[in-house]
Amino acid sequence: MSLAPADSVSSSARPRIRFREKRGGRFLREGAPWAYLDEIAFDRRTKALPPGSVAALEDEERRLVATVALNAGTQVALRLLDSDPEARIDGAWFAARFSAARDLRARLIGGEHYRLIHAEGDGLPGVIVDRFGPACVVQANAAWAELHLSALLEGLDLALAPEVVVLNDESRLRALEGLPPGRRLVKGTLDGPVEVPQNGAIYLADLLKGQKTGWYFDQRPNHAYAALLAKGGRMLDVFAHAGGFSLAALAAGATSALAVDSSELALDLAREAAARNGFGARFAAARADAFGAMTRLAEEGARFEAVVCDPPAFAPNRAALEAGLRAYRRTARLGSALVEPGGFLMLCSCSQAVEPEALREEAWAGMRASGRRGRLVHSGRAGADHPIHPALPETGYLKTLAFQLD
Repeated sequence: MSLAPADSVSSSARPRIRFREKRGGRFLREGAPWAYLDEIAFDRRTKALPPGSVAALEDEERRLVATVALNAGTQVALRLLDSDPEARIDGAWFAARFSAARDLRARLIGGEHYRLIHAEGDGLPGVIVDRFGPACVVQANAAWAELHLSALLEGLDLALAPEVVVLNDESRLRALEGLPPGRRLVKGTLDGPVEVPQNGAIYLADLLKGQKTGWYFDQRPNHAYAALLAKGGRMLDVFAHAGGFSLAALAAGATSALAVDSSELALDLAREAAARNGFGARFAAARADAFGAMTRLAEEGARFEAVVCDPPAFAPNRAALEAGLRAYRRTARLGSALVEPGGFLMLCSCSQAVEPEALREEAWAGMRASGRRGRLVHSGRAGADHPIHPALPETGYLKTLAFQLD
């Protein structure tokens, strides 16, 4: 692999960044991993730095305190890379982060299928890496990571030596950083979807055409909990993607599962996986608008022992919050109408802007609107391979609620 020169500039030669007077407390004293544009003191030299430039951060006393990355063209303008102001951002530096993340997953998850890097939660801001056994999918969603992509890939080779590497540049976050979209295979070959073993089932993930990185590892523990609720009964899996909830339920003993999604590609993966697992006779899939499908099923009198609704982010930002909350209430209203008495409704949200309490309120309001009552039996989040940065609640974006309905 041909690599561009890594960052080997000492702190004395790097550009220096300071906060505006009295604006750096959140970053310097509270441990936040990034800072906003209006917190930084800019001069013409600083403004002219290329997006993603590595710089040395100074405190109020002009002492060097950290190695940071700067992108003056975004609201999140400064990202913490290392508390050592002399850190070299090269292949060895990346390898150390990858190795630490790998060792943590070995302790908490086991196997070779998991989220390897969860951005700030693993000390690599804006970087996502999902591991599928011998294959890795990389998202470099920040300008600094794009600028150091060669060193990043070198570090990945040093730590894991993957046979296949896919660069997935389709995240909306890249647009905020001024980065172009795309998806490409940069190492090895792929002759089709890859197998993902978890929760007693074998799933299929398309790393080149599938949603996000190809699979939603964050839902692993929630797939397992939903399977417990559906055991011995019928499941409805709405916004099903490639069948994460429904196939886990079938593996745990559900009598049948119906997966509803708008993507035929995702449903084809679910159908093929169901067949490979021997679940084909108990699995059905329908390409449809989720709200329309739930409305039609209710009109037909269909009922299920477990209904799971895992929609896309209805409120990806604060501007979309009000409309997003209405959409979650509607989802809960339609979903709860399909639950047998004594059965269960699970509602998921991957919206960063939605607080857990707000999701619970909207879910409860939606259930009441359908004439249902019940009790909350479970609150979940992403699995242990999605560590949360203590000063950055956004890294804990996923929320799940499970209710038993009367």
